[in-house]
Amino acid sequence: MIKILHLSDIHMGSGFSHGRMNPATGFNTRLEDFVKTLSRCIDRALEDTVDLVIFGGDAFPDATPAPYVQEAFASQFRRLVDADIPTVLLVGNHDQHSQGVGGASLNIYRTLGVRGFVVGDTLTTHNIETRNGKVQVITLPWLTRSTLMTRQETEKSSLAEVNELLTERLQVVLEGEIRRLDPDVPTVLLAHLMADNATLGAERFLAVGKGFTLPLSLLTRPCFDYVALGHVHRHQNLNKSNNPPVIYPGSIERVDFSEEKEDKGYVMIELKRGSADWEFCPLPVRTFRTIEVDISKAEDPQAALMKAIAKYNIEDAVVRLIYKLRSEQMDIIDSASIHTALTPAHNYTIQAELVSQLARPRIPELTASSSIDPRSALKTYLNNREDLTDIAASMLEAAEKLLANDVEIWLEGATIE
Repeated sequence: MIKILHLSDIHMGSGFSHGRMNPATGFNTRLEDFVKTLSRCIDRALEDTVDLVIFGGDAFPDATPAPYVQEAFASQFRRLVDADIPTVLLVGNHDQHSQGVGGASLNIYRTLGVRGFVVGDTLTTHNIETRNGKVQVITLPWLTRSTLMTRQETEKSSLAEVNELLTERLQVVLEGEIRRLDPDVPTVLLAHLMADNATLGAERFLAVGKGFTLPLSLLTRPCFDYVALGHVHRHQNLNKSNNPPVIYPGSIERVDFSEEKEDKGYVMIELKRGSADWEFCPLPVRTFRTIEVDISKAEDPQAALMKAIAKYNIEDAVVRLIYKLRSEQMDIIDSASIHTALTPAHNYTIQAELVSQLARPRIPELTASSSIDPRSALKTYLNNREDLTDIAASMLEAAEKLLANDVEIWLEGATIE
């Protein structure tokens, strides 16, 4: 039995806007969150003395991370080197330079010859010796259309036709790797890709026009004992039969509010030829909390807003407050009190949205077909506008004067004629 830890989509160095500067360290607190979460993954690998760690791609937000971000990432993976735990680092779309040209941020580990580290930036098979036997790992990094086809070949084809041709070409290359496999050695397919039946999150916008979607049938081959995926940030098993398991562990930290309700974690695997038992291990990550409230019809808008905030435990959470109000309510909102109420949060943003007055429901008595005189129409309108109660009497008085003036002008005109 071979123990494997599968994690993916670290994105270290992202989400700084949701953090703040830690004066004690000089680092953004969200970077510290990501380092702490990655550290928990490495801790588990060391505590359980796993035989292999496989990373499904997207180490950083882009291919040129800041040096201190690279150092934070490397310092954690260095612990695996010291423990003699082989590690496979797959190249994801965020790890590559534009369209895959110019190498990838993870290639430095191969260039430096880091002991026990394999960088998967090409579709090939790696034979890895572990404490408990051999493992075959086929690496399938993020592929772009330009990887398999020329621009001339795709010029006059529809997107569906291009996708079909790309899948066919990839299948041929993958089949070549499969034929060279040792049938007696456990095999893992480690791939960074978009599967056609995956439930997507924020990553649906990350590679528009650059990548392509692959059918699940390409992955559920009997020669694979476990299919380890990266790219999709939501944990899921795409093959309910578990033969083989096709697993996205998801990202290890929340990148933004689109992942607010997603569990984050990694996967522990017990692998042998012909089967793989796996377990998703949730990580204690920072809470993201959206507080959304409509106070446009509240008698006491400020109280309604404070009550909505008080409903949630926002201690050390990343919070966004979104509230809807009418333009005339803006002056009665005490911003200082809102900021005070949100102080326990780790970080917060406040977004006020004005409710359009044009969207008010029609008053039946005031439809075009109703025969109602102007005075009665105004009274009916004011009776349906609680927010105008204080000035209703003044408006009626002014209307009476206007109507009286109109009558006098009309009578004068009639006399002249």
